Amino acid sequence: MRDRSSGRGEGVRVRCAVMAMSLAAIMVALWPARVAAQLQVDITAGVTDPIPIAVQPFEGDAAALAQIIAADLGRSGRFIIRPRNEADYLVTGRTAPSASGTSGGALAIGFELQNLLTGQALLKESLSAPAAATRQAAHRVADRIYLRLIGQRSAFATRIAYVIVEGQPPQRRYRLMVADADGAMPRVVLESRRPLMSPAWSPDGRWLAYVSFETRSAAVYVQDLRTAERRAVSRRPGVNGAPAWSPDGTRLALTLSSPTGNLDIYLLDPRDGTLERLTDDPAIDTEPVWSADGRTVFFTSDRAGGPQVYRMAARAGERAQRITFGTPYAARPRLSPDGRLLALVVRDEGGYRIAVQPLAGGERRVLSRGPQDESPAFSPDGGTLIYAARAGGSGTLEAVTIDGLVRYRLQSPGLDAREPSWGPFPPAVP
Repeated sequence: MRDRSSGRGEGVRVRCAVMAMSLAAIMVALWPARVAAQLQVDITAGVTDPIPIAVQPFEGDAAALAQIIAADLGRSGRFIIRPRNEADYLVTGRTAPSASGTSGGALAIGFELQNLLTGQALLKESLSAPAAATRQAAHRVADRIYLRLIGQRSAFATRIAYVIVEGQPPQRRYRLMVADADGAMPRVVLESRRPLMSPAWSPDGRWLAYVSFETRSAAVYVQDLRTAERRAVSRRPGVNGAPAWSPDGTRLALTLSSPTGNLDIYLLDPRDGTLERLTDDPAIDTEPVWSADGRTVFFTSDRAGGPQVYRMAARAGERAQRITFGTPYAARPRLSPDGRLLALVVRDEGGYRIAVQPLAGGERRVLSRGPQDESPAFSPDGGTLIYAARAGGSGTLEAVTIDGLVRYRLQSPGLDAREPSWGPFPPAVP
């Protein structure tokens, strides 16, 4: 039982700091480090009757386009790539230099989707892309095909952020990475000999907020992914952790500690440092996340004796409401983009697993299967959750659709990855 007296000891302050950094912070010390490598997709489960589709090599000087499109559709688990004579649908395309190309070169990409059973043309569209962005263009083509055949938006053209660790102490290194949603095109945002954690995307996809221990104590930074500009926005004594951007991008919800070691949720304007305390309770309050409309903050607290999820209006002085029951452990809340589902980490059959529950009421469903799953993050279309897991003694990133039917793993031999965060949709391109 946690000591609620005013004279709490050092042990309680240590537990506060551990919970503020979330279970992922504990894994910094527990997970073995491996050599970094590009993430690769391993589909572990899909729907029982996937749609057979053929993707022909595109005409012109862009042979990789068709491969990327086929890989996207196959990774979704809802399609199976087949030769033309075994498929129900066919994708064909062509590329040519764009008439409006820039000095760096641009491609005009035309593509068609045909129903081979009826002969009907379902899509016939074109787009242009700089030569350096043809991979992104291929993802956009896959998005259009998926929408036409499945009737739902997909997130092939989005990006993910995550942390990888390599080496053994005292030579261990941490890298904050950004990559395409399929794990391709990874680039290092920051490298440090001390822990990096809790990456969080701004709503426009331009900034990452994260926690760094590079100065031996925790600080929250924001970094511009276009210019690499970065600045510390919170380096107060004690805990600075778990940043989360507001939907309008003007504030960060984060966890800070008081001089006595108590943890509460605060709202910070990263532009001028204006700080507002949101919770004021002797319990451990941490891991905040915003509702889609910015009016509510969800967070983890042990004010009921163990970790549970609460919500409250994003104003100081409001009363918090507990919203998770029926499990001794519920933490790391994340909201679906439409605000209907709550993803969280729960204690299930002796392990820590990813679950979703409807906010309007209904049964909670456990979606992951590992013994130590952590850090769920919704895709911007709300259809998939990415999370960190342990497999084969190392950290991997895994994904599961919210219906539990499709699963895949983003991994590579020797890679120790953790704390994924899924970025927003890119700006619309004509």
